[in-house]
Amino acid sequence: MNRFFLAGLCVVGSGGSFLRAAELPAYRRAELPIAARVADLLGRMTLEEKIDQLHQSGIGDTNPNNLQERRDAYLPTYGSFIIAGPPATVLATRNALQKRALEESRLGIPVLFAGDVIHGYRTILPIPLAQAGAWDTDLVRRGAALAAAEARAHGIDWTYAPMVDHSVDARWGRIAETFGESPHASSAFAVASVQGFQGSDLTRPDTVAATLKHYVGYGASEGGRDYSATWVAPQELWERHLPPFEAGVRAGARGVMSAFNDLNGIPTTANRHTLDEILRQRWGFDGVVVSDWAAVRQLIIQGYAADEAEATQRALAAGVDIDMSDNLYRAHLRALVEQGRVPMAQIDAAVARVLRLKFELGLFERPFTEENSLSGAAPNPEQLAFAEEFAARSLVLLKNDGALPVAPTARKIALLGPIANYSASLLGSWAQQGQPSETPTIADELRRRLPAGVELLLASGGGIEAGSDAEIAEAVAAAQAADIAVLVVGEEGWMSGENASRSSLRLAGRQEELALAVAATGKPVVLVLVSGRPLEIAALEPRVSAIVAAWSGGSRAAAALADVLLGRRNPSGKLAVTWPRTTGQIPLYHNMRPRARLSPSGEYRDGPSTPLYEFGHGLSYTQFSYGPIKLERPTVGLTGKLTAEVTVTNTGARDGVESVLWFIRDPAASITRPLRELKHFESAPIAAGTSRVFRFEIEPERDLSFPDADGRRILEPGEIVLHAGTEHVSFQIEAPKW
Repeated sequence: MNRFFLAGLCVVGSGGSFLRAAELPAYRRAELPIAARVADLLGRMTLEEKIDQLHQSGIGDTNPNNLQERRDAYLPTYGSFIIAGPPATVLATRNALQKRALEESRLGIPVLFAGDVIHGYRTILPIPLAQAGAWDTDLVRRGAALAAAEARAHGIDWTYAPMVDHSVDARWGRIAETFGESPHASSAFAVASVQGFQGSDLTRPDTVAATLKHYVGYGASEGGRDYSATWVAPQELWERHLPPFEAGVRAGARGVMSAFNDLNGIPTTANRHTLDEILRQRWGFDGVVVSDWAAVRQLIIQGYAADEAEATQRALAAGVDIDMSDNLYRAHLRALVEQGRVPMAQIDAAVARVLRLKFELGLFERPFTEENSLSGAAPNPEQLAFAEEFAARSLVLLKNDGALPVAPTARKIALLGPIANYSASLLGSWAQQGQPSETPTIADELRRRLPAGVELLLASGGGIEAGSDAEIAEAVAAAQAADIAVLVVGEEGWMSGENASRSSLRLAGRQEELALAVAATGKPVVLVLVSGRPLEIAALEPRVSAIVAAWSGGSRAAAALADVLLGRRNPSGKLAVTWPRTTGQIPLYHNMRPRARLSPSGEYRDGPSTPLYEFGHGLSYTQFSYGPIKLERPTVGLTGKLTAEVTVTNTGARDGVESVLWFIRDPAASITRPLRELKHFESAPIAAGTSRVFRFEIEPERDLSFPDADGRRILEPGEIVLHAGTEHVSFQIEAPKW
């Protein structure tokens, strides 16, 4: 048995003798280029060892005793594990498995440990859909960096994030994990996430490898039903679905996860066009592609493979390097090679990419995770302060008829609803190591902030999915006795996320009935929505005085909300997704193409066609006024640049943060263009009574061109309309002068 020690400085051979560094095999020599180390190690591996590197197992229970009893399920030659479990055991289990890999395998190849670190690890941040509403790439970058440091301290080397799927259907539960409906915004946040997770050096103990998922078209799932087939026109694929992935690849993401969906008749797990022709050949991606959970086997269910062997062959040939969880690569690749159905070159290429990632992460030099201040510990004050700031910036004030902030004259506040004193919903889906027991409730945080003499009347009104007449009556009585009612309704954390499709966006259980009964008291009602998606509230909107989209805001969501309700913070979030009036309006999004006839032709006969709240909507406790957009000149050449400026003035009495969203419209083009396309955004504080100039440096090729069905960019002369806030202006793209 060979025993390898840290840093590659020495190795104990089978006879117990020490080798000098110069005598080490090339793959053990840290001073050599990674390519040389990969080639050397690959040349030493047997076919079985190579196949094992392409296999990933899940560890759902990190009890060390279970791992000892099921040693055959966690072979030391496996390439990677997905690890999750209690904070107290996950790190010890990780290091124990790593020790086994180094000591009980012939070549001592370290294992990769992966996890779904979506919006925080130990400190839970707002869900990505909420994060996007802050319109601040620096916040997203810092949030990913915080999560990376916590995850790596627990032994996770590789995260399955960011999710950059494009979706405009809130029935699809995984819209919570997206950055909203704008391809431009999703691209910007993809870059910020990759930079935050990976930093400048993946060998650092506070970084993790990032994975762009789910590639591609998954968010267009038919009817919002998860795992369903998607049909996306090629031009739409290039215009809406592919840009965030390309941006993430250009930013250096080391992983891509293929999606579950059948895309235009070919499942993405075996789609050569997207995985090889676009991802690897056109974009030059040289990182690892991992399947989603059991997705290789699902090629049979989808009707693309007759049996397991064919599913294995098709997935590997398309470019899926790692088979997550279903064991098909291990079961069939050897026979497929012997039969000549899978060339060794395909296996070698996939294994080389897996090994390269391990070298990039420094696992051959530092295979074990050493405990530090973040290992197993509860979030520290600095982390919680950031989480609170992020949650506050992500909140969106949808409506306010003067009820907010709560008046200092209020002596009794009724805090009502099933989430008023319930913390699990605040964490949301994919909360990783977030602990409800460590997460203050909204009731907790309001009590801490209320001045002496102000009474908080607490009543749940029932549960999220059920409630009794008596519970509703109790909430109504509390509202009647109060000066103002704050009603907190929404979703359980698991109601959004994977496998959480809904046919209706209406509030679950009797929550809508509760809200209407409380509103009927005539008292001012503040409706707070805790959810992972827009909810159908058209029946409630005219009956309440204020509405706050609090989303699933994470570990410090309650504190952020309490500060906003009491006026200690000024809300500044703006929607990154269109909020429909009814479920029947879906799909409804800001960058739709023009209809053939002008309104009211073609609109709904049984209700408005407009959304309840538009993309980019969000109120503040102050007021912002936009001046006219100023252009440095009225034209721009195909290869030139053009600067646009708009002055925004805070005309209110409070300091605030304003996010300026810049949209374009191309009124006439060879491929019809959307009514509005977001092309730039910037968020900045503006003190009361002061102004700030926001700028958009327009580069025509980047900002004004559009793709054809093959992804080729088209830039045409003609008029462009530029919008910011309430203002718009036109300019011309000049035709070339020959």
